[in-house]
Amino acid sequence: MPPVLPEPSPWVFPEPAEWDPEDDLVAMGGDLAPGTLIGAYSQGLFPMPTGGRRDPMGWFSPVRRGVLPLDGLVVSKSLRRSARGFEIRVDTAFEQVIDACGDRKRPDGWITREVREAYLALHQLGWVHSVEAWRDGRLAGGLYGVAIGGLFAGESMFHRERDASKVALVGLVEILSDGEERLLDVQWRTDHLATLGVVEVPRAAYLEKMRATLGSPLPAEFR
Repeated sequence: MPPVLPEPSPWVFPEPAEWDPEDDLVAMGGDLAPGTLIGAYSQGLFPMPTGGRRDPMGWFSPVRRGVLPLDGLVVSKSLRRSARGFEIRVDTAFEQVIDACGDRKRPDGWITREVREAYLALHQLGWVHSVEAWRDGRLAGGLYGVAIGGLFAGESMFHRERDASKVALVGLVEILSDGEERLLDVQWRTDHLATLGVVEVPRAAYLEKMRATLGSPLPAEFR
């Protein structure tokens, strides 16, 4: 089933020509309605809380965007061995995945109740997907993100067993490596993600690549 088109958003984001070339934060305010979120991701933006519950939502487009080239994923010998012990599933435990990613015990947590409900609604409409690593019938790790055409905008990942989130990432890359025009966005490059092959690209280059992928068909596993 194709994703269900949400009601159009009443909010209008600034055009890229208006964005501060030195600031990742592009806009503030709006809401997290499905139409607003799909419109934002289609323009290269993603939301993130900027403070407390009453503070306006921030909309970001990093000046240096973190992306993972599908042919650049670094899989160590130990990770390859670990992967043999897990089963990859798609969309079988989305709520468990987002709740584990939003565990308040995690440092720098940003998944508020409002964010959780917004992405759960998008998942129910077919726009957000989880890739999960299971072992012996237990959810060991996973990730979730927004899929629009050939764009997969990764949001968060977690693990309960060693290497489980990395194995889910390997599974995601395999899903996306189907010969179509694809882009795997991870927002920002961190030292940890760099060890897996994530690189930085200038904002303009990211936006150009993103626009080229939006018309691609969804991967079969996300349909």
